[in-house]
Amino acid sequence: MAQEVRGVIAPGKNEPVRLETILVPDPGPGEAVVQIQACGVCHTDLHYKQGGINDDFPFLLGHEASGVVESVGDGVTEVAPGDFVILNWRAVCGQCRACRRGRPQYCFDTHNARQKMTLKDGTELSPALGIGAFADKTLVAAGQCTKVDPEVSPAVAGLLGCGVMAGIGAAINTGNVGRGDSVAVIGCGGVGDAAVVGARLAGASRIIAVDIDDRKLETARSMGATDTVNSRTTDPVEAVRGLTGGFGADVVIDAVGRPETYQQAFYARDLAGTVVLVGVPTPDMTLELPLLDVFGRGGALKSSWYGDCLPSRDFPMLIDLHQQGRIDLGAFVTETIGIEDVEQAFARMQAGDVLRSVVTL
Repeated sequence: MAQEVRGVIAPGKNEPVRLETILVPDPGPGEAVVQIQACGVCHTDLHYKQGGINDDFPFLLGHEASGVVESVGDGVTEVAPGDFVILNWRAVCGQCRACRRGRPQYCFDTHNARQKMTLKDGTELSPALGIGAFADKTLVAAGQCTKVDPEVSPAVAGLLGCGVMAGIGAAINTGNVGRGDSVAVIGCGGVGDAAVVGARLAGASRIIAVDIDDRKLETARSMGATDTVNSRTTDPVEAVRGLTGGFGADVVIDAVGRPETYQQAFYARDLAGTVVLVGVPTPDMTLELPLLDVFGRGGALKSSWYGDCLPSRDFPMLIDLHQQGRIDLGAFVTETIGIEDVEQAFARMQAGDVLRSVVTL
């Protein structure tokens, strides 16, 4: 029997979010119902609200979440009721050409729950990134659940479900940052700061944080940046080159996802250096670069999907590192809020007042 729970929906483009009663069906084969304990307010949720992802309104927002498995459907072996899990938005299929090659982090056929959650009147909801976790409970594919140590704070654990994993993975998995490398990170929100943490964890010798907000630059420094550049007042390309002996950084990570920041990343890297795009562009954005410059600079231009992570491998590892004190995931949590405060959290996000607001239930 379907359960009635509270959920935050985006009813239409740029309309204020609403707290509604939603219906969560019993899990079918391969599915799980998860009781949500915490969910971060991610910029991707704001993109959904603004119509920047697609127009499949109404959306059930929230995806950066942790919670406890309440029930599972037939055939589920990955998790069991009572398990504390982090939700991910890329349950791998195990059958596609990437999975068969032993590279499931690049799975081409990731999936979500087959059944739909609905409003009381039967209107089907589109869960953000296949999760929809601004809710007391949500329905997901069982493969979207990664079991981790239940001793960790739910507010901390949930952040690995998207932004923190995306940033750390952009540095370590996609950028292959190595010991002694120089790294520049453009955009110092949650994802950018996580990239700073990842670069520090990988042993980078110089980590240059670039942003237009001095408050964010100071936070990035507290996360491990060795240098900061305010690109509102300083040419970031020249600044990065100046801090790297005139050459440019070995790895430059664009955590904004705009044509102008990508161009900055492209020209701020050393010859044969790597550019990593982890910021999410909108569908209308286009990029123009001289093809001769692309050829002449060599190196690699990479896009980082979810930090190229494999949740079953990376989530437990990062939780372990946090518990060992080697990384401080709690530093990303600016505030905890109630489920009714999501609209206000979006406003604080846009004003640059928070690194992460986390809904706790």
